[in-house]
Amino acid sequence: MRGRDQILQLLLLYVFLSVLLTLATTSYGVNVTYDHRALLIDGKRRVLVSGSIHYPRSTAEMWADLIQKSKDGGLDVIETYVFWNAHEPVQNQYNFEGRYDLVKFIKLVGEAGLYAHLRIGPYVCAEWNYGGFPLWLHFVPGIKFRTDNEPFKAEMQRFTAKIVDMMKQEKLYASQGGPIILSQIENEYGNIDSSYGPAAKSYINWAASMAVSLDTGVPWVMCQQADAPDPIINTCNGFYCDQFTPNSKNKPKMWTENWSGWFLSFGGAVPYRPVEDLAFAVARFYQLGGTFQNYYMYHGGTNFGRSTGGPFISTSYDYDAPLDEYGLTRQPKWGHLKDLHKSIKLCEEALVATDPVTSSLGQNLEATVYKTGTGLCSAFLANFGTSDKTVNFNGNSYNLPGWSVSILPDCKNVALNTAKINSMTVIPSFVHQSLKGDADSADTLGSSWSWIYEPVGISKKAFVKPGLLEQINTTADKSDYLWYSLSTVIKDNEPFLEDGSQTVLHVESLGHALHAFVNGKLAGSGTGNAGNAKVAVEIPVTLLPGKNTIDLLSLTAGLQNYGAFFELKGAGITGPVKLEGLKNGTTVDLSSLQWTYQIGLKGEELGLSSGNSQWVTQPALPTKQPLIWYKTSFNAPAGNDPIAIDFSGMGKGEAWVNGQSIGRYWPTKVSPSSGCSSCNYRGSYSSSKCLKNCAKPSQTLYHVPRSWVESSGNTLVLFEEIGGDPTQIAFATKQSASLCSHVSESHPLPVDMWSSNSEAARKAGPVLSLECPFPNQVISSIKFASFGTPRGTCGSFSHGQCKSTRALSIVQKACIGSKSCSIGASASTFGDPCKGLAKSLAVEASCA
Repeated sequence: MRGRDQILQLLLLYVFLSVLLTLATTSYGVNVTYDHRALLIDGKRRVLVSGSIHYPRSTAEMWADLIQKSKDGGLDVIETYVFWNAHEPVQNQYNFEGRYDLVKFIKLVGEAGLYAHLRIGPYVCAEWNYGGFPLWLHFVPGIKFRTDNEPFKAEMQRFTAKIVDMMKQEKLYASQGGPIILSQIENEYGNIDSSYGPAAKSYINWAASMAVSLDTGVPWVMCQQADAPDPIINTCNGFYCDQFTPNSKNKPKMWTENWSGWFLSFGGAVPYRPVEDLAFAVARFYQLGGTFQNYYMYHGGTNFGRSTGGPFISTSYDYDAPLDEYGLTRQPKWGHLKDLHKSIKLCEEALVATDPVTSSLGQNLEATVYKTGTGLCSAFLANFGTSDKTVNFNGNSYNLPGWSVSILPDCKNVALNTAKINSMTVIPSFVHQSLKGDADSADTLGSSWSWIYEPVGISKKAFVKPGLLEQINTTADKSDYLWYSLSTVIKDNEPFLEDGSQTVLHVESLGHALHAFVNGKLAGSGTGNAGNAKVAVEIPVTLLPGKNTIDLLSLTAGLQNYGAFFELKGAGITGPVKLEGLKNGTTVDLSSLQWTYQIGLKGEELGLSSGNSQWVTQPALPTKQPLIWYKTSFNAPAGNDPIAIDFSGMGKGEAWVNGQSIGRYWPTKVSPSSGCSSCNYRGSYSSSKCLKNCAKPSQTLYHVPRSWVESSGNTLVLFEEIGGDPTQIAFATKQSASLCSHVSESHPLPVDMWSSNSEAARKAGPVLSLECPFPNQVISSIKFASFGTPRGTCGSFSHGQCKSTRALSIVQKACIGSKSCSIGASASTFGDPCKGLAKSLAVEASCA
């Protein structure tokens, strides 16, 4: 009996220890709710800063670094859409591998200690092909998108439920111990719902009810949906959301898309948004009661493959985001926002404890105070005019630059002013390396080129139909390309032959571009643009007696992604197609004849993008000719710097590295010559306010992820559509050319040094800081240093009339040989070269 008792005791002990181990390794769920002020996580109100990173626009190998840099920049939450057409390209056939591994991405967010906001949609807009909808959805019988339509609702519910179930199975909702604290259903429907009539309201109510029924244990939101039914939180999207009010007094003020810049279109100039304005918008939002704000985008990334929407959205989706397309910090935007987030978090305890009280300090001047009965007090002082002002608040005087907010965590001392940047600026550079195969120099990366001609006209499976077909319904977006081919006989006495040079081929297309070949030769081309995708061309052609072939290659450049009924927006050559004799006035309409159609290219069918097949190497390499596939091998540029390919010298097409599409290239699509004047951050921002790169190609550099290349033996394949010279292509690595900072005596202390009790630090004055952006780098030289009245901007600083003679030597001693350095921007460091004048310190350095 005694032995049996001992065995029983040991068994009970084993069970007890097993339970303890299970409890120790189990992640307990948290309760996420909301009230009128904020999201509550386990009953505690939170002020949250979020940023969008779209997992398919980078590689899985980049995700951990992007997420960590987001956390280092002060984010609490990572927000992403879910891309239906990427995950279900064929109905009931799913893809969650590689850069579509949504579960892995969300897990990495959680492992970094951040929360996630999963915007399922499943309509996403996002400048993504077809708004994220799979093309097969268009062919479901009886379907109408985004309205009270049973076939659509059935498919939407099926996919939404699948994503929710995946997240539940992996225990990724906060209610299960995971990182997801929010989900979104639908997307910006309120912008266009009036077009759908009464069915819009019933659809939104159904979508809300369907989402809530999935029982995620976390709140759901609808952005830009003023009539979002309870318990759905309606949220704001835009450049500014400080004046937004939720549709219920029981819902918090949330901003799901603060546009950190804007997207680039082929044929457009490059938009950017000054960080002073972005920081102003963020501070105003938190000042006036907001508690959740998301940057769209925090990392924009790259539209690999044929994922761009638009049409005419560029392959780069950089978006002027705090993390650039390549995953590097964009300075000073990343650093200034990091300081802003720290300043706001210094106020968090007061922000969540009470409601704001706002009062006027004068015209375009406001003070907002968060004050509790226990003595907590934080304040925001705002100047939303464009002129600098001095205000009195609580017995103290404060200088407020135009279009700025000062944050006072203790209602007395300024932690940050949104217009005064303490963060350094980094000027990037691209270092080029040749890809020429016939060069003997050591920096040549490539071997010789080989090629294959893409046949003009019909070369594979085709079909014949009378009349002209709309392209998207014909190709189902399996390819950008659709051939329209016609053979016509011109008799000897045909009027067109009286003066063949005056015959004109007239072609009209819904878009997005076309190339016309007559008797196998390129006769002319036409392209639409982001504002109007339609194409109409008048091409002089020469016709011959007897049989003539007209081959029209129509192409798309990303499908429509926004607007009411956007799925009905067509493409392709729908006519008329006519031959016009200018001198004799004769016109023949070819539109209703029997046309032969071929979906896609012969090279696509052969899989040439992988580099396989029999490529030609002799005789001389053909250049500046249409419809050619090119191939070469190359070694990766040395080091770990991000890689790009410079496609200057090429026309238009698509490129593949080791079988992976890096996207469409189009360096011949040039931006307008006007519109790029200097940009003042003061005053309301719009997408056309701040532009650069006018009269130049919209995009010449195309990102090649490091994880896609080996050190040697890589394959680059191009399909060149209109003609180019591949020997002009070069690889480039992105590096930093200079670090700069410009700090005045009136700047606040660095936020890290802020303390309501640190009188000594405040007397010491502001600090200029520099840090090399890459590991294993140190500051190698000081290109410029001036304390006094320096002028200019990073890369073009110059001395003013007032300058300290000791500035350069002091900065050199403090910085050279170190990864980072900090210098007091005050007379106590440099002496006073001009008493009575306001002074500043400007420094430009380089790292090696």
